[in-house]
Amino acid sequence: MAADSSFDVVSKIDRQEVDNALNQAAKEIAQRYDFKGVGASIAWSGESILMVANSAERVKAIYDVFQSKLIRRDVSLKAIDVGDGEPQPSGKEYRLAGALKEGLSQENAKKITKLIRDEGPKGVKTQIQGEEVRVSSKSRNDLQSVIALLKGADIDAALQFVNYR
Repeated sequence: MAADSSFDVVSKIDRQEVDNALNQAAKEIAQRYDFKGVGASIAWSGESILMVANSAERVKAIYDVFQSKLIRRDVSLKAIDVGDGEPQPSGKEYRLAGALKEGLSQENAKKITKLIRDEGPKGVKTQIQGEEVRVSSKSRNDLQSVIALLKGADIDAALQFVNYR
């Protein structure tokens, strides 16, 4: 009797890559002509990322630069939560804070297990373990199809698949 094969669905962020993307964005913002003299900056603010400029449009432009740097470093944009994406006025400047989302929330974990139960192959078992979901099956082909299903699903988290055995 063959043992079950399994993998874990997790949502983790490589903080070093985010930090590198932030440093690249800060360097580009410091050098670009359209950001000269407008108080434009991007920096860590505790556990979140703070983007500041003197107009809402410039803050959105800073966010676009940061997103392009994240994409280039293979960091999912779902890993950063900026709320509604609208910069908030704060005195004479506009601010936009982006928090890093790490770990699967209970509602996302339930959404993943329900999706696998409803649309995945029969005989695949799921189990929520804290901030990750363990998926197991006797067939490795079923696990591959579950990974393909989850990659195509609209889940509000950056998913990675680890511990495939």
